[in-house]
Parts: sequence; C-alpha cells; structure tokens
Amino acid sequence: MTRNRKLRNAGNVFVVSLAVADLVVAIYPYPLVLTSIFHNGWSLGNAHCQVSGFLMGLSVIGSIFNITGIAINRYCYICHSLKYDKLYSDKNAVCYVLLIWLLTVVAIVPNLFSASSAYTIAVVFFHFILPIMIVTYCYLRIWILVIQVRRRVKPDLRPKLTPHDVRNFVTMFVVFVLFAVCWGPLNFIGLAVAINPPMVAPLIPEWLFVSSYFMAYFNSCLNAIVYGLLNQNFRREYKRIIISLCTARLFSSDSSNDAAERIRSKPSPLMTNNNQVKVDSV
Repeated sequence: MTRNRKLRNAGNVFVVSLAVADLVVAIYPYPLVLTSIFHNGWSLGNAHCQVSGFLMGLSVIGSIFNITGIAINRYCYICHSLKYDKLYSDKNAVCYVLLIWLLTVVAIVPNLFSASSAYTIAVVFFHFILPIMIVTYCYLRIWILVIQVRRRVKPDLRPKLTPHDVRNFVTMFVVFVLFAVCWGPLNFIGLAVAINPPMVAPLIPEWLFVSSYFMAYFNSCLNAIVYGLLNQNFRREYKRIIISLCTARLFSSDSSNDAAERIRSKPSPLMTNNNQVKVDSV
C-alpha cells in the first residue's frame, strides 16, 4: 500500500488496521483452537488458554470496531464530501485508528475479570448488534444517495464519487456482510444461551455450535480474498508481491546453483597452472 499512490489514503488506514486484527488471531489463537476442536478438548495448558482468549477477543472486537470505522469513513466521504478532507486528514485518520484500538482494549478488559449471563448479553449488544446497526445505517444512507444521484431525483447533489470509489465502497460493504454472516450465528447462539441457560443450552446441538465457531474463524481468511477479487488496486499489489517473492526465490535458487557451479569448477589442490601434478604412489 505504501508504494501504490491509489492505496495511500485515509480510508485505507482503516483497512490496514482491519488486516492487523485478522493477523492477530490467524498467527496464534486460531491454530490452537482448531487443534483443540479436532481433539475434543483443550490440552495446551492454562497460560495458552488465557493468551488465546485475550487475543481472540482483541481481534474480534477490533475487527467490528474497524469495520464500523470504515463505514463511518465511507459515509462521510460520500454523504458529507465537503467536510471529509477536514475530518479525515492523514493525522486525524491515524488518531481515529489509535482510538479504535484503545476502545478495543478497554472493551476486552472486563472479560478478564467477569463472566456471567448479563455480561454476555452486554458484549453481544455493544460489540456486535450496536456496531452492526451503525454500519447498516451508514451503508443504507450511501446506497440511497447514490441511487438518488443516478436517477437524478436530487440533481443538486454532487458527491465526489468515481468508479474507483464505488469499487472501494462495494468491497468494504462485502467485507461487512461477510463479517455479519460469519459471526452472527455464534453471537446469537451465545445471546440465546445467556438469556435462559438451563432451557436453551440443551437445545443447541453440538454440530451447530462447532459449525458456528468454524464460520467465525473462517472470516479472518476471507477479507484478503475479497480485496483481491473486488478491488483492482489490491489485486495489482497482490500480483506484484507474488512476482517479487517468486523472483526473489528464483534469484536465490540461481545464486545457489552458481555457487555450486563455482565450487565444482574450482581447481583442485592437485591442479597448478592447469597442469596436473603427478602424485607418486606409495
């Protein structure tokens, strides 16, 4: 993103932040949790359990907060374009991202000390339902404005909207939809169980609970795929990175072959001035 001018903008700062949230769990907690699912239990000790739970909560809450930040950013860009440059200067965008992660840490801290039905209900509402409502409102307003402009219902409206902006908007809208679809079942199962544990918990089949976990975990793998499929600039950067990696590997292989060839072609200690020194037999 730093090399591509089209990707260097305030809006993509949130995309990078979202990618960091995905990487946080993809590197450490997810492999451990998936291993425990396949082995029908956690056998990696309490320390790994605590760290994995903390990082997973950090990633999930960070993801939804970043998705909310992206939606608000797109809403301001399209629906309040005259104020956008002032609201989202490069410095302000970085401050917003730092604020998102500060709120994420603050939101995850109570999870270290309390676990109850009331807390679970509060988590689902403030960390999932409320952000989803905000994001839905932002994208709904954007769609309505775009439709009005294209149908000339309000010809006086002239948001600075280019085909490139539309592609970015669609990309982030798909990211939001996938997040809601992947994390929705797990959140609503948790909410239902928290409301009435004795009655609801026995009704949840194990396969549904495990499937909802798999859907939630798989979401972290989808965002990079969506960027590549729907955004041409990201697709170009992916190709450049892949070509660079392949070129570096090929160069490394060629260098190794050249070194081996030089070793093979190096004159033997028994060779001087291209003439073989005769070694007397014993």
